[in-house]
Amino acid sequence: GNKSQDSGIAEMEELPVPHNIKISNITCDSFKISWDMDSKSKDRITHYFIDLNKKENKNSNKFKHKDVPTKLVAKAVPLPMTVRGHWFLSPRTEYTVAVQTASKQVDGDYVVSEWSEIIEFCTADYSKVHLTQLLEKAEVIAGRMLKLSVFYRNQHKEYFDYIREHHGNAMQPSVKDNSGSHGSPISGKLEGIFFSCNTEFNTGKPPQDSPYGRYRFEIAAEKLFNPNTNLYFGDFYCMYTAYHYVILVIAPVGSPGDEFCKLRLPQLNIKDNKFLTCDEEDGVMVYHHAQDVILEVIYTDPVDLSLGTVAEITGHQLMSLSTANAKKDPSCKTCNISVGR
Repeated sequence: GNKSQDSGIAEMEELPVPHNIKISNITCDSFKISWDMDSKSKDRITHYFIDLNKKENKNSNKFKHKDVPTKLVAKAVPLPMTVRGHWFLSPRTEYTVAVQTASKQVDGDYVVSEWSEIIEFCTADYSKVHLTQLLEKAEVIAGRMLKLSVFYRNQHKEYFDYIREHHGNAMQPSVKDNSGSHGSPISGKLEGIFFSCNTEFNTGKPPQDSPYGRYRFEIAAEKLFNPNTNLYFGDFYCMYTAYHYVILVIAPVGSPGDEFCKLRLPQLNIKDNKFLTCDEEDGVMVYHHAQDVILEVIYTDPVDLSLGTVAEITGHQLMSLSTANAKKDPSCKTCNISVGR
């Protein structure tokens, strides 16, 4: 006889397999999922099993998290169902997802359907809400404000020669690299020119060392930062070091860079914030920067070399301080927020 007669149990109808899966409302650490399924045996479904995996990239560490179960067992709630937090979803990361329906038996075991098809999706960047949390953490350690008078940008001699020859003397914005927080909405998207503004504590002037080349373009602060520019908070991170970086964006009001930032970044009051201020005292613009973080300032429009000076620096090239494509330390308590890693 067949098995069902031997056990005295009638064959159970197979559970419906989810199909036509839809992912919506994607944030940096959550998403909604829904699907269609046959109505047959639908009332027997008590749970959903969701299998979520990071899409393997070729050079990712194969041994990481392999022992962590990726299956979420969820009660059969009305769809769409929100998935969040179970895996500490990372922002801006590609995932694959598949679903099966399940029926919990009296003995605690599950009868399950076949797996659905596998679909792929990518989580979102940090929202303004998340960036505001980062901003608040950065404010805590910014330290007191010191005066500054110039912004500066270090490069190799060839860079400045190239700008003079091929770009009519104007430094051009370029797309920001992937350094800093993994969820940063400006990485790989915002176009701008990097400047520094930190000063040496004892001299009040820019340091003589730099990781970015022996030649320095220096420009009076008011030429880049004034009441006709908006200031935005872009990121806060460290790279397994004791010091922290804050990225700020200066955008001329109404410029493409300004429009980009307005939608994505917390805006700062230029006269009153913890990082970089510009205020008028007796008819003169006065500038201050935070002492205890390294500020990286992105200016979103072209800058003509004739507005400042280019000269060789006397100090060293400290390559160890370079932040090009630098990865943020995910374990630092100071500069991480609790959403996606």
